[in-house]
Amino acid sequence: RQEYRTPRGMRDFAPEEKRRRDWVVGRMRTTFERYGYEPIETPSVELYEVLKGKMGEEGDQLLFKILRRGTELEDLRLGKVSSVTVNRYEDVVDSALRFDLTVPFARFLSAHQDLPRPFKRYQIERVWRAERQQRGRFRELYQCDVDGAGTDSMLADAEIIALTVETLLDLGFSNFQTRIGHRKLLGAMVESIGGQEYFKDVCISVDKLDKIGPEGVKEEMRGRGIPPEVTQNVLERASLKGKWQEILDHLEKSLTGTQQGERGLAEMRELFEALAALGVPEKHYRLDLCLVRGLDYYTGPVYESFVTEPAIGSITGGGRYDELIGRFTGQPIPATGTSLGLERIIEVMKEFSMFPDLGAGCELLVAAFDASVTGECLALASELRNAGLRCEAPLKAPKGLKPQISYAANKGIPLIAILGPDEVAAGEVTLRSGPKDQRRVARKEAAEEARRFLEELRQKQS
Repeated sequence: RQEYRTPRGMRDFAPEEKRRRDWVVGRMRTTFERYGYEPIETPSVELYEVLKGKMGEEGDQLLFKILRRGTELEDLRLGKVSSVTVNRYEDVVDSALRFDLTVPFARFLSAHQDLPRPFKRYQIERVWRAERQQRGRFRELYQCDVDGAGTDSMLADAEIIALTVETLLDLGFSNFQTRIGHRKLLGAMVESIGGQEYFKDVCISVDKLDKIGPEGVKEEMRGRGIPPEVTQNVLERASLKGKWQEILDHLEKSLTGTQQGERGLAEMRELFEALAALGVPEKHYRLDLCLVRGLDYYTGPVYESFVTEPAIGSITGGGRYDELIGRFTGQPIPATGTSLGLERIIEVMKEFSMFPDLGAGCELLVAAFDASVTGECLALASELRNAGLRCEAPLKAPKGLKPQISYAANKGIPLIAILGPDEVAAGEVTLRSGPKDQRRVARKEAAEEARRFLEELRQKQS
C-alpha cells in the first residue's frame, strides 16, 4: 500500500478550515467592493518571459518553472537517448507558475487597454513560491491583491492604505500598524552622498533591517562593496523616529535639490494628509524610511502592515509600481496596490481564537426512524431546502436513530428532524436538539418552527 501525501509546503483543507477561509475572503470582498474595487481572474501559468526579471534576483529563484513540451527531454524521459545537451535555459523552460498577482495584473492590463481608468481591481487566487516552508508561509498559497491603475495621485495610495486598515479592523485585528516608506526618499539619500550607483544594493540591504538588525545591514552593505560613508549616512537618516511631519521637515534640509528628494517629500505629504482626511486612525500607520520592500518594480511609496502585539511580522505589503505595466504596453501606466497575506492572517486568527462561531455547513439532519419512512424523509428534506434551510437527508438504509444522532453530533449539525411511522400518520415532525430539548410540530409548519428553533439555539450560544 502506497502512502500518499501532499508535496512539501502544500495543504488540504477540511470543511471546518475551508469555512474559516471562505469567511475571511467574504469579509475582505465586502470591504473591497465597498471601495469600488472589482474582481478579475488570470491564468495560474504565465509565460516565463513575462515573469522573469520582474521580482528581483531573489524572486526569480523562487519561480516554479515548467518544462517546455516537445523538446529532447521527452526522448530522455522515454529512454530514447542517453543524454541531452541544453545550450539556452529558454530552450527547456517556456512558462512558470505565477509568483504573485501583480505581474499578471500588469500583463492583464496590457491585454485589456479599453478598461476605464483608473481601473480598480481585487484578485484572490493561488500563487506558488519555491521557498522553504516556515510559519505562516507555504509553497502554494492564496494571495489577495487590491490595486488601482491609471493615476499617479497619492490619493490612490492613501485609499489602498485606508482600505487595508479597514479590512484588518473588520477581521478583528486591533494591535497592528501600517509602516509607510518611499523609494524616492531612499534614492535621494543615496544621491545626496554621491552613491547613486549603489542604490539597488542599498535597497536590498536596508530591506533586511528587521531580520538582521543594523549591524547585519552594515555587514551586508560592506560585502556588496558599498562605501562606509554611504552606509552610515543612509542608516542614520533612514532610522529617524517621530511624527511624519517632523521627519519630513528634517529630511527637507538635506534632500532639497536632489533629483528625487523634492518629489518624494511632496508625495509623502500628500499621502499622509489624505490618510488624515480619510479618517484612518493615526495609531494604525506611521512613516518608516527603512521600509523599502525587496521587489524591483516598486517606484514610490511602499507599505506593510505589522501585528505589534504579539510581534508576528507583516501580514500585508505593497506599494506604487509606475513602470511595471509600461514594460508590457509600451506606454507608462501608473499603478499602486497591496497584497494581504491571507495565509498568515488566517493562521494568526486561528492561533489567537479570533474567529466567530461559524457553525456547521448544514443546519438540520432529517433522520428516519426506520426504512419504511425513507421516502417521506427525502420529501421532507426537499421541502425544508425549498424553504431555504441547509439540510441533509438519509443516504443509506437507517439502522435506528442512534447512529444518525451520532452523525449529526460529529458534524456539528445543531438540529434533527425525526420522522417515524407515527409522525407520518399524524402529519407531524419531531424537532430535536438534545435528549431534553425536542418538540413535535405540524409538518406543514416544520420549516418555520425549525428556523425558530435554530434562532433560539444561536441565542443560547451567544
